[in-house]
Formats: sequence, structure tokens, C-alpha cells
Amino acid sequence: MGLSVTISAADARDAEQILKLQYLCYQSEAELYGDWSIEPLTQSLDAVRAELVAGHGLVARLGDEVIASVRARTDEDGTVHIAKLIVHPRMRRHGIGGRLLDAIEHHFAAAGTAPKRFQLFTGHRSEGNLRLYRAKGYARTGAREIGPRLTLVTLEKAA
Repeated sequence: MGLSVTISAADARDAEQILKLQYLCYQSEAELYGDWSIEPLTQSLDAVRAELVAGHGLVARLGDEVIASVRARTDEDGTVHIAKLIVHPRMRRHGIGGRLLDAIEHHFAAAGTAPKRFQLFTGHRSEGNLRLYRAKGYARTGAREIGPRLTLVTLEKAA
């Protein structure tokens, strides 16, 4: 490819590219669970912009193309909620998701807010996601049945 992947803060100008990438990335999750009404596939552009304003987002770029993204926010108890870690299907298994996860954790740890823990969730059948999160030190802390086909697994690690 000749270009290196760069990670930087996301802003409102990135929202449209993030939303398009999110729609592409969550197709495999929808297929895995037989549910195309999952929130990442129905989220609006305004909602993505609002998440970027309310928290912090990162994008990974290959040249000008956004190929990966993650968003997070801190709650009043000091928990950093990490969400929608996505990597373009053609760029998976190259360490980009792990780099983004490290970068978003580092951002909040360095922000002076003294987070207590990092928390995220994924579907119970999403083996690639679960494998990545375990490799990064996350442990299962709970599960919540969303419907007959989907249980959300919550994972955490201390900050």
C-alpha cells in the first residue's frame, strides 16, 4: 500500500466517514446474530456527531481514508465506556483495533480525569472481539440477554 496508518482525534468532519464505515463493519455482526436492527446499523449521522461531542473519538487513517474508529466517554463514577471499535473488513487482523484500543485508553488515562476502569461490551458470539479484549487485559464482568439470539457480554479492566 505504501502508506502508514495514522491515529488521530476524530471530529465532526469525520462523522460521515465514521458512519459509513460503521455501517459496513456491523454487517457481519448483524449476520452473525440475524438482526439488522442493531443500533450501529440504525444510528443517524446526527447521533454520531453527538457522540463525538459528548466524549472522545479516534480514527485510524490510511492516507485520507478512515479505516478504523473508536468512541468513548467517562461517566461520573470514573468508568470509561468504550464503544464502537470498528476496523474496515479488509484491514482486520493487522493490529489496528488493538492500537486504537490502546490509544483511547491512553487518552483518558492522560487526560487528568483519573479513570477507575475501562468498560466495553460485545456480543457473545463475536469471538474475534472477545479474543482481542481478553488479550488487552479485559475480563468478563457480566452479561445481559438482549433477545433470543443476542447476549451482550460486558468486559472491564482497571485503569
